[in-house]
Amino acid sequence: MSFVFDIAAGQQANAAGKYNQAIQNRNAQVAEQESKRLAEQNEFDIARFDQQFLQLQGSTKTAIYKSGATLEGSGLRILRYNAEQAEIEKDILTYNSKVAQSQKIEEANFARMRGQVARNEAKIAEYGYYAKAGTSLLRMGGYTV
Repeated sequence: MSFVFDIAAGQQANAAGKYNQAIQNRNAQVAEQESKRLAEQNEFDIARFDQQFLQLQGSTKTAIYKSGATLEGSGLRILRYNAEQAEIEKDILTYNSKVAQSQKIEEANFARMRGQVARNEAKIAEYGYYAKAGTSLLRMGGYTV
């Protein structure tokens, strides 16, 4: 009669594998959502940076004019240097965001792989229990295995 328990154990192994796979698939979805959130955060950060940069440039122009200089020579070089540094800073922000997004996508891929491995391990265990149940049935029938 142990075959009944082996069949039940096989069904439980199958259910556990599906559950573990579902958990890992959910983890993958969360990581993908986090990647999208990082992209949106980058857009927000760039927009905020642009706004702050415009304020800085306005303050710089005001300071240049207050000093009695014009937007030629040194004043123009300062504004151009600020603009170049701003572009570099935005590139760095975007690069860091893309790296973080890529890491989240890889995290999602690995979660899906872990889920598939868990499902496959459960199938192997399930088949093992079914084989054990079959062996028990054969022995009950008088066959030697």
